[in-house]
Order: sequence, then C-alpha cells, then structure tokens
Amino acid sequence: MSPPPHGRTRRVDLVRLREKLPANVEAVLRQYERHLMLERDLSPHTVRAYVGDAVALLGHVAGNIPENADLGRIDLANLRSWLAAQHTAGASRTTLARRAAASRTFTAWAHRAGHVASDPGPRLAAPRPHRTLPSVLREDQAKDAMRAVSSGASQGDPVALRDQAVVELLYATGIRVAELCGLDLDDVDYSLRVIRVLGKGGRERSTPFGVPAERAVRRWVDEGRNALVAPDSPPALFLGARGGRLNQRAVRTLVHEVVAVVPDAPDIGPHGLRHSAATHLLEGGADLRTVQELLGHATLATTQLYTHVTVERLKAIHDRTHPRS
Repeated sequence: MSPPPHGRTRRVDLVRLREKLPANVEAVLRQYERHLMLERDLSPHTVRAYVGDAVALLGHVAGNIPENADLGRIDLANLRSWLAAQHTAGASRTTLARRAAASRTFTAWAHRAGHVASDPGPRLAAPRPHRTLPSVLREDQAKDAMRAVSSGASQGDPVALRDQAVVELLYATGIRVAELCGLDLDDVDYSLRVIRVLGKGGRERSTPFGVPAERAVRRWVDEGRNALVAPDSPPALFLGARGGRLNQRAVRTLVHEVVAVVPDAPDIGPHGLRHSAATHLLEGGADLRTVQELLGHATLATTQLYTHVTVERLKAIHDRTHPRS
C-alpha cells in the first residue's frame, strides 16, 4: 500500500483508513492515544501525528485490505517496507526520520502492553535528517523589531501594549509560543524578573527576563489588559480581542508583521525569535548548559545546534571583513 500524500489530503485519507480498521485494532489505537496524552503528556498536535503514523503503518501492513490489519504482522521487514514506500513517494529525509521514530515509539509501547510478541523498532535504521540552520535576526535587527513594536504602544492602545509585551517577552526569554500563550498572571514574578513556564512534557522551569520586557509587561497589565477583559476571561497573562486567552496563531501573525518592517531581516515567527535569543546569548558569552536550561531543552544535543549558528555567522563576518579571507 503506497503511503498517503502529504498535508490535508493525507490527514483525510488516514481518517478514512482508520475507519476501516478492525475493531480490535481500533481499540489498541485508542489505548495508544490515551498513553500518549495521559502518560507521555504530549501536545494534541504531536499525539495526532504519532497516531496517524501508527494508522499509516497498519494500513501498509494490511496491503490493500485495511480490514485485514493485524498488529502481529508488524515486523522489521514491514517497517523497512513502509519507510521504503514513503521514500519512493518522495518523502524527505526529515519526514522519514520522524516517521521512523514514531513507528519505534508505537512498537515499543505495543510490546510493553502485550499487543506484539517482540519489538522490531530498535533494529530499524532510518536516514539522519538534514539539520538546517535556523534563520535568526542580527542583534541590530532585533533592536529594530523591538522599536517597531513599541511605536504602536506609545499611543496607549491596549492591543498595541499587549503586542509590545508579547514580542519583548518572546525575545527576552526565548520561550516557545505555546508556553507564552499558556502564561497566567501569577506566573510572573516582577521582583525577581522571572516567569514560571510549563514546557514540553509538563516540565516546569523559571526563566528570567530583562528590564525592557518587564516594563512592557507591567504597562500591558496595568494599562491595557483591563480593556480586553470579559466576564468569562481566564487569568491568562495575554488576552485576545474578545477576552479569551491569546492564541498561538495570533502571536505568529504578529511576529511576522513586526519583523517584516525590519530592513533585510529574514521572515521569522515566534520560533525564530527563540532561535535569535539563543544565538545572541551564546554570542554574548553564555555557556551551552545555561542556554539549555533557559530554553527548556531535554538534551544538550538540541541546544548544540546554536553553536553551529554562531560559527556560521562568525565565518560569514570573517569572509566579508578580513582582507585575506
């Protein structure tokens, strides 16, 4: 069975495929879904992706007859065949690596839960994804972005005050957009200038922020937030125009619009500000372990990506400026 196409069409095909799976297989998928949500505490998006990959794998194992799907037929040969079919269909190395990891997660859980006799996942090899260096702002571009978002706030408009606080806090802390939208009023400690962040996997950490972010957040809370509060508003630090918790899509749109006015700046979103914050910390002399803790990375390997960013930037500066480069 060929792998379903990418994007929306793939999601629709996976839903249809899942509807045709045997009842006992569907029951196992529901158990797996609960495991990912309740025990692994993964985000809804990640859960959907992992379960979708499990469905696609089962469909491949069943050939052209989904009703014949059987977990007992998942072996190393079928895992390799599944990845090979996706490679033939044009899946990227990054996609193949992610789906291989998802299949290993599924087979490991299925083995522990007693649904398969053995786990073929550890023997599955997959191509390493190409690690592309993220686009980041230069320090002068970051300053220009902060100036741009502060110009609207100077008039005291509540939404503009909120937007300034959002952008300042994203860059000051390097937190993820989901972490920012999940902040409540009592997560901010102004005396210590730290915020309490609930990161991936439910891991909590404290992240410091500087004076400009403090000023922006204080002004938003003191002068702007009440204008957006509704009777049913949550205790969220940042509110949307209708009084609900500010959503991630609105933050992404905001950051893209702010950065767009900065000359020669790359088109980045909130994650680009996170990359920029990490890169500027390292360029300013911070060590990797500190940056790892600030960003909430589970492993140091993830943080090491930023050393490549700083080296590439240094090389580019050297090539432009040294007379014998």
